[in-house]
Amino acid sequence: MSFLDGLTGHKKLSMPSAAEALAGRSEPIPTAERHFVSGQPLKGPYPEGSESVLFGMGCFWGAERLFWQREGVWVTAVGYAGGLTPNPTYRETTTGLTGHAEVVQVVYDPAAASFAELLKLFWESHDPTQGMRQGNDVGTTYRSAIFATTEAQLAEARASRKAYQQALKAAGRGEITTEIAPAPEFYYAEEDHQQYLAKNPYGYCGLQGTGVACAAAPSAAQS
Repeated sequence: MSFLDGLTGHKKLSMPSAAEALAGRSEPIPTAERHFVSGQPLKGPYPEGSESVLFGMGCFWGAERLFWQREGVWVTAVGYAGGLTPNPTYRETTTGLTGHAEVVQVVYDPAAASFAELLKLFWESHDPTQGMRQGNDVGTTYRSAIFATTEAQLAEARASRKAYQQALKAAGRGEITTEIAPAPEFYYAEEDHQQYLAKNPYGYCGLQGTGVACAAAPSAAQS
């Protein structure tokens, strides 16, 4: 049995230290060149004026499908971000010893899909109060996260969290645990994980929202 075999299924509920983190590798792991549904190039070039953001909502299979179906989204890809291990594999992330969250990279046209609309889809499509889990998926890999690529996104994400927290409180729900931070390096997941539910229509999707609606996010100046 290998070291990783012994750790498979181990769901860490706290982030690993630098000493605990797996070493990873210096080169990116192979992945798809194009989106399985749209045919767009996963790694660009992207259209002029487009923006990108990383969303963590638990298992990235179902989360990605939500966004590739959204009008105004140019391309999506799944991968890993927010941890310590460079260029991790899926198997390595499942040990909890990379520190990465499963995330969806969303590249969109802000004139056709506003960031506020993407935030609404994000908040309403999962439960952001669960900490290091999402439903039956347990561990740091499945934490809720928004990794912003611009200061404007960061401010709007924080304002929307404040507004949605008020809605959740009114509905008797708990505190939001979503991590909101500037985007760290994004590592593309393996090809078989890209657009997984388009290739496997009856595959697993554990996404489940709270049933609490998210109103339009206030401006950063109001937060």
